[in-house]
Amino acid sequence: MIREGWGATMSPNPEEPQRRSPMPEITAHKPGAFCWAEVGTVNTKKTKAFYSELFGWKYEDKPAGEFGVYTMCQVQGKDLAGLYEMPPDLIKMGVPPHWMSYVAVLSADAACEKIKKHGGTIQQGPFDVMDVGRMAICKDPTGAVFSIWQSKAHKGAGVMGENGTPCWFELATKGVEKAEKFYKEVFGWNVKLGEGGGMVYREITNSGTPMPMGGMMELTPQHGPVPPHWMIYFTVDDCDGDAQRATRLGGKTIVPPMDIPTVGRFAVLADPAGATFAIIKLAFDAEEHAKQKEARPLSPSAKPVQPPTPPKKKL
Repeated sequence: MIREGWGATMSPNPEEPQRRSPMPEITAHKPGAFCWAEVGTVNTKKTKAFYSELFGWKYEDKPAGEFGVYTMCQVQGKDLAGLYEMPPDLIKMGVPPHWMSYVAVLSADAACEKIKKHGGTIQQGPFDVMDVGRMAICKDPTGAVFSIWQSKAHKGAGVMGENGTPCWFELATKGVEKAEKFYKEVFGWNVKLGEGGGMVYREITNSGTPMPMGGMMELTPQHGPVPPHWMIYFTVDDCDGDAQRATRLGGKTIVPPMDIPTVGRFAVLADPAGATFAIIKLAFDAEEHAKQKEARPLSPSAKPVQPPTPPKKKL
């Protein structure tokens, strides 16, 4: 199925009534939708063990030519994210382990031209990744890094919104109005302005889809010295328990579990290598949330540390 909407659903829990049936496998991503997540690390063995214990991921290593090995992270036999060992030259450049967000496009070349036209920059690409797709690593006008993906053999994530998989992509930046204008012009996103938790939050919906897929917010002094970045949220059933388990597994809690009224309970974590991500136990049905009039923030006091990411690559 082509993903017509965007939401975050929970996998069935044997101790709780099933609220929604498991999401069917995604076979295509609409242009403008987030389609892939990827973690660059410095110790793949340790990183694999961490996410396997935390989210139950399985792995499939694939040869990637000059890039070595690229690992597909899977749940229920479906790809949900990528994992790779950062090359020495990237580490020497001072690039830390990090998560990268990918947006689907029809043409990577055309998207790059659009990105440059509207004030963004291309850090690397566009280039072919063997026969699986064509991509580029880009930076928006406010400094946040993201990637674009033109699918060929590899469509992107085969599952999203279930336990242990991405459910929300969030931009925290300085100059959020400028960022909003950029992404609307480049990807045609719809942005709904709302307030909650004493702050303004912008909820992102891809054109032609009913459910939000992410959000935008302004970096404030309470975030500390954090550069503009995209944060990836993963759905969980037990935010507190998973945050504690992440610490026991060698990770760190950046923002401890806290509630967001009517939305859920979230925490910001770092894996053993230092790559930051968020987890959230949702308190609502995604389709019902899409009908709400007011958007509410997913991370009112998050202090993630995810610097902009220079070139690399992969698959």
